[in-house]
Amino acid sequence: MSVDQATVRRIAHLARIKVSDDDVPHLQDELNAILRFVEELGAVDVAGVEPMTSVLPMPMKKRLDAVTDGSIADKIIANAPESEDHFFKVPKVVE
Repeated sequence: MSVDQATVRRIAHLARIKVSDDDVPHLQDELNAILRFVEELGAVDVAGVEPMTSVLPMPMKKRLDAVTDGSIADKIIANAPESEDHFFKVPKVVE
């Protein structure tokens, strides 16, 4: 797969990057080099390679999955202009 100059201009437009006409050939070469490298990576045999999140073996940090109110409901509701039964009270917006 290769990128032509029209594709470079379209990518630049989508990324909202101003690219001058002089820069288009250079960017075209750069994008084509990146795509060639990705194709090379696709040719690598990774069968039997275990996925990893780090180069060092580290256990994932996990926290207890527990539902809490944060223990600060009173502080939060104190910021409300109006409240009722620990809920924010807002004007009706739907008839």
